Amino acid sequence: MTRQIGIAHLTLLPLTPPEIVEVAAAVGLDFVGLRVHPVTAQEQIADMHPGAPALHETISRLRDSEISVRDIEFLALTAQSGPADWQEALEVGALLGATIFTVAGADPDRSRLTDTLARLAADAAPFGIRAALEAISYQSVSRVDEAAAIARTAGAALMLDPLHIQRGGSSIDDVAALEAELVPVVQLCDAPLTLDLSTAAPADARQFEARRNRLIVGDGELPLAELLAAVPGDVPVSLEVPNDALRARMSVNDFAALNLQAARELVTRVELDGAADQEGRRDA
Repeated sequence: MTRQIGIAHLTLLPLTPPEIVEVAAAVGLDFVGLRVHPVTAQEQIADMHPGAPALHETISRLRDSEISVRDIEFLALTAQSGPADWQEALEVGALLGATIFTVAGADPDRSRLTDTLARLAADAAPFGIRAALEAISYQSVSRVDEAAAIARTAGAALMLDPLHIQRGGSSIDDVAALEAELVPVVQLCDAPLTLDLSTAAPADARQFEARRNRLIVGDGELPLAELLAAVPGDVPVSLEVPNDALRARMSVNDFAALNLQAARELVTRVELDGAADQEGRRDA
């Protein structure tokens, strides 16, 4: 298997960064994504500012394991966003060894959003970090093609999420059309093809599903094999599978291990199918 497999912080959101590193090492994951910037004012995360004990402990556990930090998150870029919103996150990301900072486009003004992302990308570069714009189905930038156009102009990358690809109205063809350099990592989760919108407004339902009710890889209907086949074969995958009900019934290690095993099965199947296709073309 050539792809590295990691886990995103949202999958284990109640855990602190050092705890996530410990879980990742225990179950055999390759890397983690860590949340160093809260998504909402209500979200409680560990204090990870430079010099904070949680940051020091995280770095110590990384050194004692073979786990790396691939990406940090999360910042929604609004009309008011500027360096004060991301500078400390970039400093923390560099200390952790991260190479990606995931953001969302929450500003409906495309020109202003592109300028903001370009400024972030320029500020991130000296830290060895790329800004990665994620198309999110309930944000202003919800489609892969929109996010790609903005990222190209701003000198940024993309974060691809199969749930938001489906819910935002994008397709695997949109992913296949992307330049390889735009895709440094791809997330994995599963879900039904359609979302029940009978009990909540569309944006609220999408947000609840995305943050609290995703399915283990293989338990839903998303075209995950097609997604992996549409991106370069060595692009790492990050498991973003928050599922409150399932996690409450399992230990965190068992929950992480279940996610890892499902992802390994998918990745192996996609690699075997790709190898078989290449062999068939040689024999043709």
